[in-house]
Amino acid sequence: MTSGTGDRLPLAPAAQAIGKGIVERVCNYICLAALAVMLVVIAIDIITRSLFNFSFEISDELGGYLLATLTFISLPVCQANDTFHHVEFVQARLSPRGRAISHAIFDALSLAFCVLLFWQLIRFEMSSWRFDDHAPTYLATPLWIPRTAMLIGAAALCVTVTRTLVVDIGKALRFDKQAGA
Repeated sequence: MTSGTGDRLPLAPAAQAIGKGIVERVCNYICLAALAVMLVVIAIDIITRSLFNFSFEISDELGGYLLATLTFISLPVCQANDTFHHVEFVQARLSPRGRAISHAIFDALSLAFCVLLFWQLIRFEMSSWRFDDHAPTYLATPLWIPRTAMLIGAAALCVTVTRTLVVDIGKALRFDKQAGA
């Protein structure tokens, strides 16, 4: 990711400061485990289909659940590592103070969205419990199980975005203090 002048933009201030906390490390390990399980399930299905002309017919279902787990649980890891997309053609033209304020505003809006997503996922999870939803598949998986991964991922993202927001606000305030001194 480069600016128009060809020099590389620094990481967002929060990504440098927050590093990986316990939430991000746990999410990272969960993602690694989900990926490993997905690979094993798919490999077993490929082997049984090719050698024995037989399938357990669960790899699609489990693979989908694990993919949803990877998607949601990886969100805080991506936030902590500053790997989401940025509008760099705008950021590159801002002063360091303007960039810090821009990051803080964006993080505040992101946190509002994350809290809204978390709230909606709580409602979704509660409806799964209330209506006793099960997948219409061979496993008949209770759908609250894979939906819990979505809920955990959204909650972890709220925590990580909050940490990022605090760091970015601190960075913006430091620029204000330096300008006033």
